[in-house]
Amino acid sequence: MPKFYARRRLSILGALTALIASVAVLNGPSASAALPTPVSAATARSYLATLTVATEDRTGYDRDLFPTWITISGTCNTREYILKRDGSNVVTNSACTATSGSWYSPYDGATWTAASDVDIDHLVPLAEAWDSGADAWTTAQRQAFANDVTRPQLLAVTDNVNQSKGDQDPATWMPSLTSYRCTYVRAWVQVKYYYDLSVDSAEKSALTSYLANC
Repeated sequence: MPKFYARRRLSILGALTALIASVAVLNGPSASAALPTPVSAATARSYLATLTVATEDRTGYDRDLFPTWITISGTCNTREYILKRDGSNVVTNSACTATSGSWYSPYDGATWTAASDVDIDHLVPLAEAWDSGADAWTTAQRQAFANDVTRPQLLAVTDNVNQSKGDQDPATWMPSLTSYRCTYVRAWVQVKYYYDLSVDSAEKSALTSYLANC
């Protein structure tokens, strides 16, 4: 192949590579890349059918009854562990504090470059768990729930979005990024099923509706 055509071909390939890279940056990473993969929609539907339906009772709830941010590995506590897991190019110091990196929030599609702009969301909120049966658990069981990095229960998201969610269940709050809602409800049901937590009637109705479209 003549050198001119070879150079031209390489130039075209380089331009295409740059275009693909720019599109990837604009679109952000896969929305479910960070969260442990939830069960399938079919499995979630079968799990949901077995969950106890009960009225919620928040009597006696106190967040301090769910000890959070325990040591997970080395010097890293739960928050730091999830920040490293969910971020891109995360750099930490000797105390495992994130000093740089970027975090894509699958709830709203925003990307942040400061860890202080990111909260670690309990997908099934602590107060919701209390309402659904965790009031009968031991402190050790509540600690395990609040720091569960194995199930799809903890996720790095935009801080004010997490604060807006608060302790709401899918009957009253869902991620604004509609492409993530199927992942969200599959994870919600998996966590409730694993921990044998109940659902209220409005919550079950909402979950049933969302899962039907997954």
